[in-house]
Amino acid sequence: MLSGIGEVTAVVSADDSGDGEVEPDDNLRSFGETVKASRKRAGLTQEQLASLIGYSVQYVGSVEQGRRHPSQKFVTKTEAVLDTFGVIDIAAKQLTRRRGLATWFRRWAELEEVAVTLNTYECRSVPGLLQPEAYARALIDSVPPLATPEEAEARVAMRLERQKLLHRVPYALFSFVIEQALIERRTGGPQVTRELIDRLLEWGELPNVDVQIMPLVQPVHAGTDGPFRLLETDEHEWLGYTEGQQTGQVISDPKDISLLHQRYAKLRIQALNPADSTGLLMRMRGSL
Repeated sequence: MLSGIGEVTAVVSADDSGDGEVEPDDNLRSFGETVKASRKRAGLTQEQLASLIGYSVQYVGSVEQGRRHPSQKFVTKTEAVLDTFGVIDIAAKQLTRRRGLATWFRRWAELEEVAVTLNTYECRSVPGLLQPEAYARALIDSVPPLATPEEAEARVAMRLERQKLLHRVPYALFSFVIEQALIERRTGGPQVTRELIDRLLEWGELPNVDVQIMPLVQPVHAGTDGPFRLLETDEHEWLGYTEGQQTGQVISDPKDISLLHQRYAKLRIQALNPADSTGLLMRMRGSL
């Protein structure tokens, strides 16, 4: 319990501090409330807990208020000091399941987990559900502000974890319409692009996944307003999702959903069919 741990007084280094302060969300708030309740049960102030675990009072306060992702060291030391019988560890594991996802994307990611159908049109980068690790890292390393090593690992790990949805039984049905330009861009270089094409070909062989390529030249294009997604829940409700710079929006209005359905139907017609898309990908692979 508390005996002997009071000798630890050094403040943790920046490398161990976890992410900086972020906009609070429900997951972070829940974890912070768990820490706060456990601290009060132990009869400690924030100052006393901070001294015992070797963190600043400001850090403890930020975690309790849901404004900071806790580092693993913080979780381990707090669990040991407060002796919560694993409650803090469990809460941290639930929090980690969403770490690596942008705050605005988390609600959609939760919906994906219970979807029976998911349709995706992308013109910015190959969708995360289809990204091989090297391609994901190349994307993360390209966009300012550059991620810390810890942040990058969390993002890559989450993208790879989400890809298990493609193999979930019973199968969900996935359709992807992807711009050829995203592959021609050769993000990360030729070797990364080869791996990307190989992965797209692999995913396209799954019985529940259709990958269609929108060719570079397509005079009539229904996706010029930007990328979007459509999802059918396990209760057979359709929802949509659009995303911009630092923002994302889940769409539920029936009129807007109908509009997105119309656009996606056109996109599937305008893109190469899955067989022709496979042929194009193989030719692109051979040219690298």
